[in-house]
Amino acid sequence: MTAYQQLVQRVRDLGRYDTDREAERVLRAVLAALGGQLIGEERCDLAAALPEHARRAFADQIPLTQPLDAHAFVDTVATALATTADAARWHTTSVLAALTELVGQPLTDRLLAQLPHGHAILFGRADLTTAA
Repeated sequence: MTAYQQLVQRVRDLGRYDTDREAERVLRAVLAALGGQLIGEERCDLAAALPEHARRAFADQIPLTQPLDAHAFVDTVATALATTADAARWHTTSVLAALTELVGQPLTDRLLAQLPHGHAILFGRADLTTAA
């Protein structure tokens, strides 16, 4: 099994999807949305950690000038998958939890530091930062 197939399988397990095809569709949509969010060293490090097919879905996206808040990020996934916001939140957390397992906590911490407040919960983590 390739690294990409293992990632798809992990997304399938976490998201409780019926098929690899469904898990792969969700994986690609979330990675594409994430590709529009990240810049700099974190973007490069995440791309390097992803298996080839996943890397393309992520890296083919041009980063936005300003990252979306967590709600707008989920809405982007909902639009890409033609689904509800609740379903998109499930899809997003399934993929981002699998990515956290793949890349580890140190890189995940760096990704979260670059993203607007509210994204931590999408990665399956509590957002422990305090408001200013």
